[in-house]
Amino acid sequence: MSSYKVLDINDDLPIRTKGAVHSGKVRSVYWLTDEDSARLITDKQYDVPHGTELAIMVISDRISAFDCIWQGENGLNGVPGKGIALNSVAAHWFKLFDDAGLAGNHIVDIPHPYVWIVRKASTVKVEAIARQYITGSMWRDYSKGVRNFCGIDLPEGLEANQKLDDVLITPSTKGIITGIADVPAVDDVNITRKNITDNLAAFNFNTEQDVAKYEQLLSEGFALISDELAKLDQIFVDTKFEFGYVEQQDGSQKLIYIDEVGTPDSSRIWDGSAYRDGKIVENSKEGFRQLLINNVPDSDVLLNKDRMTEREALAHGYKLPVDVMMSVSDTYVGIASKIVGRPLKIPADPRAEVIAILDTDYGLII
Repeated sequence: MSSYKVLDINDDLPIRTKGAVHSGKVRSVYWLTDEDSARLITDKQYDVPHGTELAIMVISDRISAFDCIWQGENGLNGVPGKGIALNSVAAHWFKLFDDAGLAGNHIVDIPHPYVWIVRKASTVKVEAIARQYITGSMWRDYSKGVRNFCGIDLPEGLEANQKLDDVLITPSTKGIITGIADVPAVDDVNITRKNITDNLAAFNFNTEQDVAKYEQLLSEGFALISDELAKLDQIFVDTKFEFGYVEQQDGSQKLIYIDEVGTPDSSRIWDGSAYRDGKIVENSKEGFRQLLINNVPDSDVLLNKDRMTEREALAHGYKLPVDVMMSVSDTYVGIASKIVGRPLKIPADPRAEVIAILDTDYGLII
């Protein structure tokens, strides 16, 4: 697989847009012109109201961890197959959510494994996190004596990586929320349910009933994925969902799933057989995080938010060996192939394929 090109830069494709490209850590979003949105809705018969804004969302093969992008040696600035693995897994779960009668999602079309066409949603400013095991940051805090997480009290005597009696919903902020007394104005801080219900507008919820609705959708989605992974002897440890509102054909607002769900980037997934033997084998990005912690000169730089400047400098100059990047690729492609039930086909030149399809089949290339 090392002969494949990775799609590391995904915000410079020659797609006709009506504004600047929004580039996140992994995905870039190209908002289409109103004319192109209207044309595609009609030509492709998308089930969205006329006037809906559409965007091309292109995933990259970049890998982020600890809020930084990491590179490999020899110009391998991404993980081969990672983008396709994430998109394939998320689309698989979204389809099962649809089949199970859960809420819809923001994807209206999948032109290519690296590309989604999505509809505009009004994003809820909550990272909806569910946890079935105590591990990661929760365990680090628990081991230091913390017992209250997002307003939920945990009992004494828990051990690392132990299964919890209930799936816990432990939300955090999505973006910076200002003007709330006990919520620091920084991204990704833990919040309580009461923080949300007392400040609906700040978190972009329409009603208090919608807070209960997101919790229901999070719990149902978590249970579905957990049950499906169990069939593969994989453990769904914890995950992050995101939600937003879209306008329906009758003009009403509906809460839906957005971003991605149940992927190795947004979730921890453990091998069931290894867990029963007392070992943790990560089939998610957590393995890459642990690899970084164990290999950088000073792991506190990665774990201490007060050392962000040093962390960014480290990530900029640090180059991971090619065999490490390829082992991460094996993890992503391996778990994705298991989940979707077929080997993933990884294109030799994803950029060229994406441009060709968006030009020939969608008329969006300038």
